[in-house]
Amino acid sequence: MRVLGIDPGLTRCGVGVVDASESRKLGLAHVDVVRTPSEEPLERRLLLLEEGIEAVVEAFAPDRVSIERVFSQHNVRTAMGTAQAGAVAVLIAARRSIPVSWRTPTEVKAAVTGSGRADKAQVTAMVMRLLGVVEPIKPADAADALALAITDIWRFEGENRLAQALATHTSRDQAGSGTR
Repeated sequence: MRVLGIDPGLTRCGVGVVDASESRKLGLAHVDVVRTPSEEPLERRLLLLEEGIEAVVEAFAPDRVSIERVFSQHNVRTAMGTAQAGAVAVLIAARRSIPVSWRTPTEVKAAVTGSGRADKAQVTAMVMRLLGVVEPIKPADAADALALAITDIWRFEGENRLAQALATHTSRDQAGSGTR
């Protein structure tokens, strides 16, 4: 499985691609930050984001896309830019019928570090450890994108196992009820 994690932002949008093997081993496929100049008009910045994310999708063909959910920010302007950047990523995935999941920052921190209150340095350190990377991943937006991809891989596997178990249980119940 290959997952593209996106830490949306209008000025800096983290993009990270993580592979997971059958043995659940994680591997770093790509990490970068798509940047847009703040002096550019909004429509130009969104176009630049689209071009940058599109290039990653074209090059790495992810099976899933995981995007950080904007849940609350005190700065409305920042929240709007983050939401708009996330929407660009959703549209790119939708054009290709790539499933999208939304993860909260707390969910990602808890999945990767074990604590929903972890700071950016702790998230980066765990991402590096999990991916076997020795060079620091900078900026934090890039590490956050990788953390999103890792979280999605783990959660998707767990959700699939749960769905399979429920389906097996339901089919057993239905088979058992027909013999009474």
